[in-house]
Amino acid sequence: MKRKTDQYILPPTQVSSLHQEGHYDIYPRHQMESGKIFEGYEGLADFIIKHKTVCLDGFSGVAWEIVVHKICDAVKSKGFTVNAIAIKACLKDENKIASMVDPFLGEEESVWGRKCDFYLLDYFDREKLKTVKPNNQSVINIVYGSGASLVDWDCPLVYFDLPKNELQYRMRAGSVTNLGISTSNVDFKMYKHYYFIDWVVLNQEKERLASKIDVIVDAQFQDTITWSHMNDIKEALKVMAASVFRVRPWFEPGAWGGEWIKGHIPGLNKDVVNYAWAFSLIVPENGLLFESDGNLLEISFDFLMNQESKNVLGKHQATFGTEFPIRFNFLDTYEGGNLSIQCHPSLTYIQEEFGENITQDECYYILDCKEDACVYLGFQENIDPQKFKEDLERSQEENIELDIVDYVQKHPSKKHELYLIPNGTVHSAGSGNMVLEISATPYIFTFKMYDWLRLDLNGKPRPINIEHAFKNLNFDRKGENVTNELFSKTYVAEETSDHAITNYPTHPDHFYDVRRLEFDVFIERSTENSCQVMMLVEGDRIQLETENGHVETLAYAETFVVPAAAKSFKLKNLGQGRAKVINAFLK
Repeated sequence: MKRKTDQYILPPTQVSSLHQEGHYDIYPRHQMESGKIFEGYEGLADFIIKHKTVCLDGFSGVAWEIVVHKICDAVKSKGFTVNAIAIKACLKDENKIASMVDPFLGEEESVWGRKCDFYLLDYFDREKLKTVKPNNQSVINIVYGSGASLVDWDCPLVYFDLPKNELQYRMRAGSVTNLGISTSNVDFKMYKHYYFIDWVVLNQEKERLASKIDVIVDAQFQDTITWSHMNDIKEALKVMAASVFRVRPWFEPGAWGGEWIKGHIPGLNKDVVNYAWAFSLIVPENGLLFESDGNLLEISFDFLMNQESKNVLGKHQATFGTEFPIRFNFLDTYEGGNLSIQCHPSLTYIQEEFGENITQDECYYILDCKEDACVYLGFQENIDPQKFKEDLERSQEENIELDIVDYVQKHPSKKHELYLIPNGTVHSAGSGNMVLEISATPYIFTFKMYDWLRLDLNGKPRPINIEHAFKNLNFDRKGENVTNELFSKTYVAEETSDHAITNYPTHPDHFYDVRRLEFDVFIERSTENSCQVMMLVEGDRIQLETENGHVETLAYAETFVVPAAAKSFKLKNLGQGRAKVINAFLK
């Protein structure tokens, strides 16, 4: 299936040879016992033959016709007849589906909609579903496609999963469509449709099916598949939820992207214009990678939270349910450009307008920076909101450059400083930074007000959202209030001759706090019945050991999570000089 990206596709097997020991690993793997992950269609065909009647369900973007063709060929090669039924034949008329989804897609040219409130079953004609029956003339019967499990068949369920990054690469190539829609659309409209509608209903269905899945398949590869029995994956998730995990990160270029990621993270394609973002821990779009006998299998992060949210979140599970609340990602402007001048929505606004549960309260932790790097944060003391809005609108309409420091404060970036960006705060990361963005999980609700008159990588203007922004901007964050309230006032909470703990207090709007663990040899900590999100921000390598004896080695700049159920952990310095680990946790 065609994909539009410069990023390498995950190899299905033997990825360990691609990793440079002691460096950032772009394919973090959870090791399973031998014989737990299988590669190829032949073995799956044997499973199907054994059970005779099987349901093949799965996520959006799976190349169903290719997959089923290969399965049928494998079954037929073993001497069996097969009847394959596409569940899409039971979909409602496309016009009816369009009428159902349209109210949740927002304005035609907007990048946002509102999360839908219907279910996968609502896409289908229930009378047609009742007519889908196995054919007694065929030895093997399969029903396939997203929604296949809605038929009333008493049979094993095989679930085909697809990582969100691969789905988007296929989307950009025009290889896939939205659920129930027969044609592709422009990228931002398809992504909006996926985010606010398809992913909502398919994630709900995935949660409903969690106890019914017998086999899970990784469908991201071009010519093969990898698969595992779901009971084995469930056991692996149980282990993960009591030890440590890394999600598989992915990386994207952007209009303002820089060169730091290229120079510090091996294994990526260097023949790209830049790297702007690293999806280090943006769990709605990350997967979890497992390995057995060198075979790799990636599943969406949802499976972990659907099964293990209590063990992952501990005392905070009652508040967040199955929603993982913290995000870590990189913003690379090192030898790049400025981010747009922007803000994020209030909690009420994001709930009422977009259907989210929590809002995008952020922080910038400066992992690295050039001497002249800066952060734009807060308004000037003499800000005139009406004039600011008029000048922004005139700039947008007439393509006029603004001297943004007439309105917004510009501050020198300092390595290891934390800048607080609660919702409604005007901000931007200037050129020359490598930012670790620490945030609540929402990640697409950025209201751009000024984008330096530049075009995106496709030569088109990026969306400007002045009206949304001015419904959320806090104009009290100006003058001296900015340095008083939005610069974290760090203090040393604990110190000995060989370690120190520095607290980075956040804003009252933030539901998470930040601290830094520094140690020459080792440091031991309790999870305090809460998940701990961490990254080595200075040093070469560390070793993490949890209370149950699980040991993991982490390299510089790798994000990792110690779940609440790990109870306690020990960090050991494996490098030269003092190790420094940033640690975000729920208040």
